[in-house]
Amino acid sequence: MKPIMKLHTTEQQQLEELYHSIKSTTQNFLGYPVSKDFDYSELMPFLQFPLNNLGDPFSESTYRVDSRAMEREVVNFFAGLFRAHENDIWGYVTNGGSEGNLYSLYVARELYPKGMVYFSEATHYSIQKNVTLLNINYVIVKSLPNGEMDYNDLKEAIGYNRHRPAIVVANIGTTMTEAKDNTKKIKGILEDMAIEKHYIHADAALAGGFAPFVTPRPQFDFEDGIDSISISGHKFIGSPMPSGVVIVKKDNRDRIARRIAYIGSSDATITGSRNGHTPLFLWYAIKKLGVEGFKKRTEHSLGVASYTENKLKNLGIEAWRNPNAITIVFPAPSTEIIDKWQLATENGQSHIICMPNVSYEQIDNFIADIEVEMCTI
Repeated sequence: MKPIMKLHTTEQQQLEELYHSIKSTTQNFLGYPVSKDFDYSELMPFLQFPLNNLGDPFSESTYRVDSRAMEREVVNFFAGLFRAHENDIWGYVTNGGSEGNLYSLYVARELYPKGMVYFSEATHYSIQKNVTLLNINYVIVKSLPNGEMDYNDLKEAIGYNRHRPAIVVANIGTTMTEAKDNTKKIKGILEDMAIEKHYIHADAALAGGFAPFVTPRPQFDFEDGIDSISISGHKFIGSPMPSGVVIVKKDNRDRIARRIAYIGSSDATITGSRNGHTPLFLWYAIKKLGVEGFKKRTEHSLGVASYTENKLKNLGIEAWRNPNAITIVFPAPSTEIIDKWQLATENGQSHIICMPNVSYEQIDNFIADIEVEMCTI
């Protein structure tokens, strides 16, 4: 019989304080792309098992306390949404979008060791960190006022290095303005310049969960010229722990995989041991939502975003958003409002991201705070 371990009173009080603190800070949460409208209570029994998806999710392992079957379904679900070629896909569930970016750049570097990486100044900070970790040369390209890549500057930058393979990172939803780079246009630039050795990665951490359901559909996926894509699972879908999915072309992945006898599988991922619970959580969410559920979440978020933008404009505030974006950008309010609503703020601009959990009532409460502040100025 297992001994019953109990916390001392002091430690129990620490836990209770943490719980109430997190419960409180979760209430007003508008500035970061994290959905909190989830219920995974049915999966709680699985937390008593050491789920570890060692190695390649598409091959068996001698360690079988895992959720590989669910992980494969998750990868295939998103591969379908991103119009990947059925017989040339591979991927796995990561601990977040940054790991997916790292993995994709790793694949690109192994394919083109002398490649030059191009990404815009609005790109997520993980990209510069990752190219530094991988020791790849890079060029930072200008961004347009809305956050989208400046394609003319990209073309000029590639022209200076046309003797080297080009590795381009496209943003499918930039951090501050949710700008989406057009991968079909990027692909066209590379082909027009006769850059035969090239690789396009789509960082879709923010918008990957809903971009397939927006009309008109952004040009960002495999049909539009990409070689890999990374998304976050805890953003649009929602999860109690960070997660993500990376999908690459199988032919490219096969060039870097190595067979490891110890685990009875191939070493084809960034980490050795991988969380076996996050694939289960994502699988559960996908099965409960289905494609129709993703569409409804998208429609709700777009509706709340439009409502928020109009409410701010009616107050005379210069609010704006990119086409079909769920992120509204506006001049930074007071530090009190930024702190209360946990608004991400940069260069004097704040934003609200209308994730599926954001309600019209929340927006009304936020607007009420803005109105009070305006009256006191």
